[in-house]
Amino acid sequence: MSIIENEAALHVAHRDNHTHRDVSGGWLRPAVFGAMDGLVSNLALMTGVAGGVGAGGGAVSPHTIVVTGLAGLAAGAFSMAAGEYTSVASQRELVEAELDVERRELRAHPVDEMEELAALYVSRGVTPALAREVAMQLSRDPEQALEIHAREELGIDPDELPSPTVAAVSSFGSFALGALLPVLPYLLGATALWPAVLLALVGLFACGALVARVTARGWWYSGLRQLTLGGAAAALTYGLGALIGAAV
Repeated sequence: MSIIENEAALHVAHRDNHTHRDVSGGWLRPAVFGAMDGLVSNLALMTGVAGGVGAGGGAVSPHTIVVTGLAGLAAGAFSMAAGEYTSVASQRELVEAELDVERRELRAHPVDEMEELAALYVSRGVTPALAREVAMQLSRDPEQALEIHAREELGIDPDELPSPTVAAVSSFGSFALGALLPVLPYLLGATALWPAVLLALVGLFACGALVARVTARGWWYSGLRQLTLGGAAAALTYGLGALIGAAV
């Protein structure tokens, strides 16, 4: 094999193996954490009510737990959707306002904006002559110039702004899915709390294991960590419910 062929083979091997994890988590991270939030909060709500009613001397009927769980699911999912919509819409409006500012600056002071971009490249180690040439070429197209300035100065891509509607719908769906899990055994005929707790703990472990896809931790570590935290939240809420139920 010649030197050129050897270097080409090494380049291909480097290209094929030089990959990184998705550090932003893509869609998986918010979906899993939304489901996990719904699961933990609704499980804790149900166990808290069960502990409070039982400590108060009353029998915890499956109907009471089902109504509690479904009410927690609806309230949490709508709250998550509304909060996510407002948050993403506000962020998008702020970004669009800043893009308008940058667009006006590019129209009013094109030379100054070009020099600003060149100075940015110089600060990153590009020679002044080359930086100026690159900035000049990039500034010929106003829309391309806006995109470059937005990325360099604001750290955003104007073509990839998040959608408030998509964020709200996905948050609603993932939270509702997680919150449904501890209610499911009752909907299928269970009359005791333990099947709901058991299924919820399995779900917590599974969610934690999925999170490991966007972290450097092993799936078993992430799964056990989430199971422990979610189980502790449910146990503490049950205890608080029992204390309140006994006192009221």
